[in-house]
Amino acid sequence: MTTHDINHHLTDKLLMAYSAGALPEAFSLAVATHVSMCDECRARLGAYESLGGAVLERAETVAMAPDSLGATMARIRDGAPVVEPPAPRTRGVLPAPLCDYVGGDLDEVRWRSVGMGVKQAILPTSRDATARLLFIPAGAAVPDHGHRGTELTLVLQGAFVDETARYGPGDIGIADEDLHHMPVADIGADCICLAATDAPLRFRGVIPRLAQPFLRI
Repeated sequence: MTTHDINHHLTDKLLMAYSAGALPEAFSLAVATHVSMCDECRARLGAYESLGGAVLERAETVAMAPDSLGATMARIRDGAPVVEPPAPRTRGVLPAPLCDYVGGDLDEVRWRSVGMGVKQAILPTSRDATARLLFIPAGAAVPDHGHRGTELTLVLQGAFVDETARYGPGDIGIADEDLHHMPVADIGADCICLAATDAPLRFRGVIPRLAQPFLRI
């Protein structure tokens, strides 16, 4: 896959927030994984990081408290794991940033069924947002749903189609409270995605709503 095959990219707002370290860990993971697959977004991220560095160089310095270094190191030790800068994607299905969370490639993923052949694996991230891998069999659909917050969905294998567009490998979909959709995996291959959400989904069907607390969707 080349970057020319990617049609859906990250917004400037997300790239700037990632560069500034202002995203929840789950969103940072989704951004880092997409950037590892996409030359265009990787170049745009580099530009924002260079701009941020230039701003810091010109900023006025202020006196710091004597214990500032110790307090900062303590916060780093006690805080959530830091998502490393995007690395080039590996030869497997999962790009390098995801391999670090899974502990390997797809063979290491601990899938859990959510019904209708769809499976998920929730990844260990901080509690302000959730990251999960989704396995959607070819031709299968995710239940019709809306969003209470933001959802980033990055395609790693296969493709899916919803009311907005078709998303193939490397494409990232950005959904907010205005979008109600029912993603359907293309017939050609099983679809594997990385999804990051900062609020529970809003399902229309009764059964998905009943199962939602147990599946942490």
